[in-house]
Amino acid sequence: MLPRVRAAVAQLVAGLGAGASAQPPAEPRTGGGGDGDGGSEPAACSCRPAFLQLTAEELRRAEDRAGRAVQSPRDGRRRLPWSTGYAEVINAGKSQHNEDQACCEVVFVERRPRLRGQLLPREGSREVDGGRKGFYFHYWALFDGHAGSGAAVLASKRLHLHIREQLRDLVDVLQDPSPPPICLPPCSPVELSQVPLTEDDKEVSNDAVPRFHLEKAVSHESLVIGAIENAFKHMDEEIEQERVSQHLAGGCCALAAIYLMGKFYVANAGDSRAIIIRNGEIIPMSREFTPETERQRLQFLAFLRPELLGKEFTHLEFPRRIQPKELGKKMLYRDQNMNGWAYKKIEEDDLKFPLIYGEGKKARVMATIGVTRGLGDHDLKVFSSNIHIKPFLSCFPEVRVYDLTQYEHCPDDVLVLGTDGLWDVTNDKEVAGVVMEVLTSYEPNDPCRYTMVAQELVVRSRGMLKERGWRLANDKLGSGDDISVFVIPLGGDGGNYT
Repeated sequence: MLPRVRAAVAQLVAGLGAGASAQPPAEPRTGGGGDGDGGSEPAACSCRPAFLQLTAEELRRAEDRAGRAVQSPRDGRRRLPWSTGYAEVINAGKSQHNEDQACCEVVFVERRPRLRGQLLPREGSREVDGGRKGFYFHYWALFDGHAGSGAAVLASKRLHLHIREQLRDLVDVLQDPSPPPICLPPCSPVELSQVPLTEDDKEVSNDAVPRFHLEKAVSHESLVIGAIENAFKHMDEEIEQERVSQHLAGGCCALAAIYLMGKFYVANAGDSRAIIIRNGEIIPMSREFTPETERQRLQFLAFLRPELLGKEFTHLEFPRRIQPKELGKKMLYRDQNMNGWAYKKIEEDDLKFPLIYGEGKKARVMATIGVTRGLGDHDLKVFSSNIHIKPFLSCFPEVRVYDLTQYEHCPDDVLVLGTDGLWDVTNDKEVAGVVMEVLTSYEPNDPCRYTMVAQELVVRSRGMLKERGWRLANDKLGSGDDISVFVIPLGGDGGNYT
């Protein structure tokens, strides 16, 4: 095995072992590009979400990794839409700054200007916001940066604008109850009927145009999902274009919730998570994307394009590293087509380092990064090599939909968004327990109750500082990572907002 791969593994193991301390050193190569580590970040990278409206002194306290004060929007300042609760806390020394970022916006989508001869607005298209044609969507997003916060900062400022741009072509289509057209013509049928036909046109129009007897059924919901997916792609492309001029080191996981026309669209690319708590029931709205959960996708890409492995890695998976003395013996393995395990005879190529190394939260792609979807990481390489990791990292999110209009919701029903700093030390059931415990201690019409929930979730996952570091109530290690949490009410004023 080449020395640089051994060095990458050594750094990986050392970093994972350091995770038990209260203030571990910076993680080695869990993300980011070859030029991003060890350098100082631009001052903008220490900024916090604008809706917190922190003063200079409050920002200093927010960046204090020893005290780890919880930050939330203060009373008397601009309240978040739907009385949304939010809280965050910096890491215990994992990185120089809080690499989490957050955004909460109400965005107006205006219909794209129509040129003469293009499709006219459909009957019933709503005029809002001073007579402009369009609609609003509500937007909440968390971005968990790694190897620098630059990508997370840019994504927090721009992703909702990319979503808006992708939705502009759909303003008339989404407001029409009929099935969406497969092709948008350059002008409406009424306009076409007013244009005199030439002899050539008449000849063509008399010919029967062959058509498929079946057409794919495309729903309005799938159009919104496609718009969100495209927005993530364009956001990733913008990060790539701006990475040099804006000093965008590393990348970020992205979790966004978009409320549009009665439905929540929850888009996740990374290892942040979202759950809905409705009448005590827990409804998962995302799943984590890790080397283990996406093993077959990664292996299949490596199988199709072995040149991406740089002749140093194998796409096959084995229960443990193979020793040279085991050549010719049979060992358990699995490839991109397998869920189970089988035996194969060990060959020389099998001695290469595995594409996916480690297990659980310790699993890494090429011993480098622990997430497989997100934005950025365009310069990320295997330690001391020219092998790029980005081809294996997808910027496309998985989008799950929740129709808010199909259920009756009470003020205690919420959507919880959290970065992995929350979920690393707590589970869905424990989060739901905290939500119900805090909400029942406040009046249902108290708009501050959701902020109190977010704060309590952050405090309990952070733990209290003791002699042996940050500890949970059960004396287990608390989360040493950055933690950010949104608590979005689904009932009351929020659920009735159109």
